Amino acid sequence: MPRAPLTYLALNGSLGTGFKESSLEAGLGRPLAFIGADSGSTDGGPFYLGSGEWIWSYAAYERDLRLGFLGARRLGIPLIIGSCGGGGNDSAVDGYAEMVDRIARAAGVTARVACVKTEPDRELLVSKYREGKLRPLPGAPTIDEGVLRAPGHIVAMSGAEPIQDALDAGADVVLVGRCADAAIFAAMPLAHGFDPGPVWNAAKIVECGSAAAMNRQGQDCILCTVEDDGFVLEPLDPPVRCTPGSVAAHTLYETADPYRLTMPSGTLDARSATYEALDDRRVKVRGGTFTPSDTYTAKLEGAAPVGYLSSFWGSMRDPVILGQLPSWCEAMKAQVDRRLASTWGDRYRFDVKVYGANGTIGEPTDAVPREAVLVFDLVGDTQEEASGMARAAYHVVLHYPVKEYRAGSITTIAHPYSAPVVDRGAIYRFTLNHQLVIDDGERSQVFRTSIHEVGKP
Repeated sequence: MPRAPLTYLALNGSLGTGFKESSLEAGLGRPLAFIGADSGSTDGGPFYLGSGEWIWSYAAYERDLRLGFLGARRLGIPLIIGSCGGGGNDSAVDGYAEMVDRIARAAGVTARVACVKTEPDRELLVSKYREGKLRPLPGAPTIDEGVLRAPGHIVAMSGAEPIQDALDAGADVVLVGRCADAAIFAAMPLAHGFDPGPVWNAAKIVECGSAAAMNRQGQDCILCTVEDDGFVLEPLDPPVRCTPGSVAAHTLYETADPYRLTMPSGTLDARSATYEALDDRRVKVRGGTFTPSDTYTAKLEGAAPVGYLSSFWGSMRDPVILGQLPSWCEAMKAQVDRRLASTWGDRYRFDVKVYGANGTIGEPTDAVPREAVLVFDLVGDTQEEASGMARAAYHVVLHYPVKEYRAGSITTIAHPYSAPVVDRGAIYRFTLNHQLVIDDGERSQVFRTSIHEVGKP
């Protein structure tokens, strides 16, 4: 017997980046099963995971969360948010829960909120390491037990199953720490028995909101209807439209392989997918297969502090220096090293980045650039040390000579600020890119769920 279609709404590609209220209202007029939104990524580097800071502002998160939550409560359907705060830290899950409680109280409604925390116990990870159950992914750094116990944060990427468990327990809102983007949108359709191939294919596309559409003005909502023979995508802003090309193109986004998507429970192969325009705004996608894995795994991401950063930067127009920029930078760095070592020994790291002169991708060329921007980074054990190092380096850089100017002092860069040195705070590096093998009965140890009621009548 054919299943009734299941329709859901993705708010946008990253909670806190906004969407049109009119688009959400249009979606709320449809028979929705749930509303979802991804809220994080490693795109912004290791800082957010390592520090626990949120990527966007609290006000921006709360605006999107308020509209999504109240819309879901109006229809009596779940709201599912993954990768809270950006990095998926446990503290961000608590912060989102506090926001939901505040929103619910202001609106005079109640809700059952499931908090799924995804920072595994460090000793569990050490035990898994000793058992050979931390598998390196491509490009993974070398690790030891010290890495697993280091400061910073480590998260395990949740799949669909913890979300399904929370929904089965009656949650109105599911807030997940680090979460596979597609799992947010696959959990409920899978639980309703739809073909996992198209379900995961749809989820991979819609997790970025309206990014799979043409003519969009920015972040916005998108509607997905899962059917027995595929799924239909429809943007909710009238001028925006999906086409077979725009939808298929999005499978190239954030993936080394446009056809394969690996989840904790298995792998999607979308090579058989077809894309058909139903009209000038909607696209139907059919096909795709999902192969369950023999072993249930979760991707581990870790970030640890490496020191404190101070920076200065400036533009350069001098054709004499630009004509010998690589060798000038090398000699200048050697002089800065001598200056810093005389005061701080080896307790520093110094780096120069060149932009506007082949600096973005570093391709060599014989052409002399007309201008360049140089960024100078100093890393020390404390912010005070890093700032002092940067000030010392700044003076060397500002007046570092070239042999063509035989007398007098020169000025090499024009810097935009006074004071030129900007203290950036703590910086972090990624420490893990591994698969954690989760044995039978261990899932609740890795993904820890609590449910509580928020708001008031």
